[in-house]
Amino acid sequence: MLNYYHMGDSALIIKTGNDISETSNVTVRKLLFRLGQENIRGVLDFIPSYNELMICFDPAVTRYNELVEAVISCSQNLDDIDLPEPSVVSIPVLYGGNSGPDLREVAETNDLSAEEVITIHSSPLYLVYMLGFTPGFCYLGGMDHRIVTPRRQTPRLKIEAGSVGIADKQTGIYPIDSPGGWQLIGKTPVKLFDARKSPEFLLNQGDYIKFYPIDEEEYKEILQKNEVMPL
Repeated sequence: MLNYYHMGDSALIIKTGNDISETSNVTVRKLLFRLGQENIRGVLDFIPSYNELMICFDPAVTRYNELVEAVISCSQNLDDIDLPEPSVVSIPVLYGGNSGPDLREVAETNDLSAEEVITIHSSPLYLVYMLGFTPGFCYLGGMDHRIVTPRRQTPRLKIEAGSVGIADKQTGIYPIDSPGGWQLIGKTPVKLFDARKSPEFLLNQGDYIKFYPIDEEEYKEILQKNEVMPL
């Protein structure tokens, strides 16, 4: 069941559920796919998240109630939509050392060795639930509960692009230099965001990530080639 919320005078939020789950996220993606095929009058932008879809619209062109009616019409039979096959992107990570200064803290917090944290972190397939915070920052689902670690009490003023971090039950990659409070466990040489390329983003909502460990020499080689290693 979809719930509709009027946000200000120019936005509509559609909520697909109260939980963060693949089921709710699939509904968001199906709704976005369906609405993207329509030419709804007055719609300016779509902003998807974990379990919500925000539609920004021009109130001088269309009214809120008209937009809700159009969305309700488009949301019929969402189960019949076959989404495009998701991409699975393998992301190399140089764990620990200067690239992952918080790896040992994550290990100690969970009574594990650094090697065990690396093995656990690089084992799952992670779903890209959404992009946000900074261009290309991916919020991932599927992290093992054994390496859950609170955010840092004092955020860093600058985290380098490519840094891989953990914050509570989440893991993610910083696509550009930015402040942040996540526990840094490694770094990837792969660029997630490049404004000079089209498309600018390596990852999209609905894709999957598979991390794999590399050594410093491999890191330098991939950085020079700027390659993404497919599965």
